[in-house]
Amino acid sequence: MSCYKGKYYDELIANAKYIGTPGKGILAADESTGTIGKRFASINVENVESNRQVFRELLFTAPGALQYLSGVILFEETLYQKTAAGKPFVDVLKEGGVLPGIKVDKGTVDLAGTNGETTTQGLDGLAQRCEKYYAAGARFAKWRAVLKIGATEPSQLSINENANGLARYAIICQENGLVPIVEPEILVDGSHTIDQCADITERVLAACYKALSDHHVCLEGTLLKPNMVTPGSDSAKVAPEVVAEYTVRALQRTMPAAVPAVVFLSGGQSEEEATLNLNAMNKLKANKPWTLTFSFGRALQQSTLKAWAGKEENIPKAQAALLARCKANSEATLGTYLGGGSLSEGTSESLHVKNYTY
Repeated sequence: MSCYKGKYYDELIANAKYIGTPGKGILAADESTGTIGKRFASINVENVESNRQVFRELLFTAPGALQYLSGVILFEETLYQKTAAGKPFVDVLKEGGVLPGIKVDKGTVDLAGTNGETTTQGLDGLAQRCEKYYAAGARFAKWRAVLKIGATEPSQLSINENANGLARYAIICQENGLVPIVEPEILVDGSHTIDQCADITERVLAACYKALSDHHVCLEGTLLKPNMVTPGSDSAKVAPEVVAEYTVRALQRTMPAAVPAVVFLSGGQSEEEATLNLNAMNKLKANKPWTLTFSFGRALQQSTLKAWAGKEENIPKAQAALLARCKANSEATLGTYLGGGSLSEGTSESLHVKNYTY
């Protein structure tokens, strides 16, 4: 058996390619209840189901925003929620030409025998959950593995364990009709150089693609969600053109051309920084057999959240902020983004959270 060729084969390939459409990207609105609580706390909004519903409806019904999106990742609660008028969110997205996705991992736990490294849980019962999510309208999934750079990290044990976990998740998703987003996030925490980040990124991605091959995953029906190659959060920043050169080179060295798209995570960069770095990658004259686009959570929502502040009268202003970021990132996937202009509140502030979990 070379790779998955089951009943969803053609659908998986078509959906993965669609998500990677140039000019479009993914809104990651899959924050767990605990994580969105932290976001709400920053604007003094109570973390209750009704407020979560209002905020997600604000995002999904923002006039003009869905044209710049090909996918939205949902948390399980959100997959089954409806608008105030009673329309399922899944239908709102589909009518807007956006594929609904679902976060399927159960968070990280300590990996025994390591110096505080982690592995991701959620493989138990995953096939049954994927089947249920597909029936509810989801067409892709995401699973986040987390690695860190330290004096001796990531260990080979951590790299192998997380690569195998991602591969097992990916094949289970494909067998149940969901395009798996493979997300090996290397945290930006630390004082490492961009060269160290590039070295670790290449090692991690090489291990992931070896594991995906070993588990017979159909690469054409997957997406990669990696970190951008940057210096650590405690190091001096570099120009977007440098980030672009290092990141694209790391992908060239490790990522098969069969994968249709790279959907970058923002990893705590400010909204504007993430957009400028993505734009620089798409402007870079280099061999890039995959679409380079975005799967941003914080870097699409921060200014929207601040504009909303939990007040109904602010919803139009918040939706306008979301539209501005979606359009900016759409332009960045084409290498045509010209930079901030009139930046709204929150677009330039760092969104870095140490040891980020959700």
